[in-house]
Parts: sequence; C-alpha cells; structure tokens
Amino acid sequence: MVIVGYGMAGARLAEQVRARDPEGGRVALTVVGAEPWPAYNRVLLSGVLAGTMTAADIALHDPAWARGNRVRLRLGARAVRLDRAARTVRLADGASIGYDALVLATGSRPWLPPVEGLADDRGEPAEGVATLRDLDDCLRIVDQARPGVPVAVLGGGVLGVETALGLARRGAGVTLIHPADHLMERHLDRTAGMILAALCRAAGVRAVTGRAAVRYYPGEGVKLEDGAFVPAAVTVVTAGVRPETGLAADAGLAVDAGIVVDDRLRTADPLIHAIGDCARAGRAPQGLVQPAWEQAAVLADLLTGADGTARYRAGPVVTRLRAGDVDLTAFGETHLEADLTALGETHLESDSPRAEVLSYVDPARGTYAKLALADDRVIGAIVLGLPDAAATLTQLHDTGGPAPGDRPALLFGRALPQAVADDPARLPDSATVCRCNSVTKADLVRAARSVGGDLGALMGATRAATGCGDCLRTVRRLAERLEDDSGNTTEGTGT
Repeated sequence: MVIVGYGMAGARLAEQVRARDPEGGRVALTVVGAEPWPAYNRVLLSGVLAGTMTAADIALHDPAWARGNRVRLRLGARAVRLDRAARTVRLADGASIGYDALVLATGSRPWLPPVEGLADDRGEPAEGVATLRDLDDCLRIVDQARPGVPVAVLGGGVLGVETALGLARRGAGVTLIHPADHLMERHLDRTAGMILAALCRAAGVRAVTGRAAVRYYPGEGVKLEDGAFVPAAVTVVTAGVRPETGLAADAGLAVDAGIVVDDRLRTADPLIHAIGDCARAGRAPQGLVQPAWEQAAVLADLLTGADGTARYRAGPVVTRLRAGDVDLTAFGETHLEADLTALGETHLESDSPRAEVLSYVDPARGTYAKLALADDRVIGAIVLGLPDAAATLTQLHDTGGPAPGDRPALLFGRALPQAVADDPARLPDSATVCRCNSVTKADLVRAARSVGGDLGALMGATRAATGCGDCLRTVRRLAERLEDDSGNTTEGTGT
C-alpha cells in the first residue's frame, strides 16, 4: 500500500492500518510526504502563529515513528505522476514506487482571490503576500510579522480570525478584511458575527467587513472596493482552499470539486482511493479534520480486511475557534431564526412541525448562545463565550438524545444529565469525546486495555485532550473510571 500525502489524513490512515496490522504481515506500507517534517496537527498552526505553541507541541509523530511501525517513509518527496497501467507513482527526484493499493491524501492548496497584484505571473503569491497552509508558511509569517509591523489578513473565516488574533497577540498591527457583512458567515448568524468582530477589536484586531479587497500594492498595502486603503507590510491570505487533484486528473480519474470517490473511498479505478481534503466523498465537508479521520478509519478497515462491510457516511461536524479570549463553537442549523408566528392562531391550527429556536445575547460581555431544536433534539447551535454550554450542546447533538425540558439550562450548559456528567462511562461507545482528534469513548476503552487507565498514558495513546483541551475534564473522569475497572472494562458499557 502506498499513501501519497503525509498530512493529517495520510498520517491517520497509516496509524489506522498499523493498528489493524501491527506486525506488517498483511500490508507493506509506504508513505510519501512532500514536506520535510514528520506529520503534525495542521489545525493547531494558529497556536504556533500566536506563540502559544511550538512546532514540537503540534507534532503527531516523532522522527522514529515510521521505523517503529514498519512504515517506509519518504519525506520531502513530491509525487508528480501516476501510471495506472504500470501501478507506479513517480516522484520528483525520478524514483518510482509500485503499488497494489494506492491512497491519495494530497490535501488542498490555498486559494488566491482575484485581487489585482496579489499573484505573480506564475499564479504564486506576490512579494509580501503569504498563505497559511503548512508549517513552513507559519514560520515564515512569524518571522515577517514582527511586533509593530502592519499586517492585512484577507478572509474572515475560521482560519482568518485565528490568524488575525494570533498575529495581534504577537504585537503586529492587524486589519482583518472580509467581503461578507459579518465574520464567519458560513457558520454564524449576523449577531454572533458582530459580537465576534467586537471581541477581535478588543484583542487589537481591526475588523473590516462588507468590503472586498480589489488591489494589492507590494509592501504598501491593500486597496478596498470603496477606495479605502489598508497599509500593510505583510498581507496574509486566508480566503479558502481548493482540493489538490492534479495527480488524479492527469491520470484520468474523475474530478469534480475533489477526487470523486464512492462510500468505499474508491475512485473509478478500484486500486486507487482518496481521503481528506482532496476527496469528494458524498456530502462530507472539505477543510475539516473530523471527516478525514472518519474516512481513514473506514478505509483502514477495508484495505486490511478488518471489516469488509465498512462504508463511509458523512456525519455531523462541529466548527470550533479557540484563540485568545475567544471561545466559539458552532454546528448544524445555525441560521434558523425564532418564528414568532408560532404564537398566532394560524400556526396553532396547523400540524406542520417547526423548529424551536432560543437565544441569549450579552454583547457587553461578548457572550451569545443560540439553540435550534426539532422534535426535542438539538439540530444546531452557536455558542460564544459559554464553554460549558458548548460542551453540553455538542454532547446532546452527538448522541441524538432528547433535550431536557429546562431550556434556559440548555443555553447555559447546565442541562447534561447529571449521571453522564458525573460518569462519562455512561456515554454511548460511539460518542466522540475529543473532537480535535476524533477520539470516541470506544477508542479510549480500547486504549485502556493496552496502556491502562492512567490519564497521561491514555492521552499519549489516543491524543485525546491534546488539542483545544475542552474534553480534558471528561477524559480525566473516564480515565479514573477505566483505571478503577483495572482492565476489566469491556465495550458495550455505553447506554
């Protein structure tokens, strides 16, 4: 098996394959990575940018990982051609690697919006323009955006907001430019977007919304569509990504907003698969880690023969932003609004179901909670500045259980059933405990059989609670329970 791509998706797949074939008796595994670094958590690059983490802190593998897991690893090696007839992958250095099964995990590349002067003649970022996609990008930006340096960040999605807050924390003078009328409009309603902008301003970021950049002047700054000028010695583009599909397209595989795969993650060529940002797997969102890791688990089952019936189905995803004093969670139906016509006689005479929408807003303190329910189930939420509420609502959304009748308690994070809050072992085995690293309760139970219930050992074995830290309390309590069970824990303890 050859995996092309040693990012988060490719690294996860390699781990999952070896978990199912630890001695390498069934699968001879080769991983090809274009970057010179061992795999790292790309989601946490904003922490490196802010100076709260180092490159070592976000590493997924140490330099000895490959040798210890019987993986042939090629770093700094770029794949340039697939020969489907010969079943080979050609590398930029002229080497050729044969395969019986090939997995493309090539990720995505930054997108440069059509702003005059932003790209050079080759389509690469112009002088003074940076993108943030890999560790080298991050280290370059840190070197350029020193304290006092004016910086423009183009794009107010999750990455743009994290980037702006991180650079402001380092002392740069940051202006965040976003063409939509509020930040993170894909995930947030207008109220949440405006409160987020106020929190950015309080952190030293000037947020300019509703105006697009139209021209870039190298080393000077950015002109906006209304004629305003934003001075900037460094301009960081965080306007989105595009799937890296060149290898697949050149080899004649179907590409349509990603490499087209079925629910087995197969392309039209049954020997070639794709996962992660480069793949179009049904309705799974691209640009998020959770779907990629779910795909890796399914594909590892299929390619090792551990479970020939495994199929990928896109599940719910949660958007999180943790930077500075900003604590934001959003998922599901976030743009529904309260329907006050439900109070009218017309609605009372109708049998048509309607979503229940509740909200709480305190702009002065930068807090906002919005909850959408249908049939007494949580179908969406935006939670800003209320981490307990975010944890409660996410858990209810993941498990699909009925929402408690105390709606105000739901908005403030006090409604998770006390039995579950006190004893996470009562969670279903399929419940996701750590979303940053896609660790389920079942993953922790399995790890405990190997390493015991020690918290540090479980965190090392699964990486649970090593991302944003939201789940640390739950992981700690579950670890205590597993340690008490002295290795007698079995799957099926969930209810």
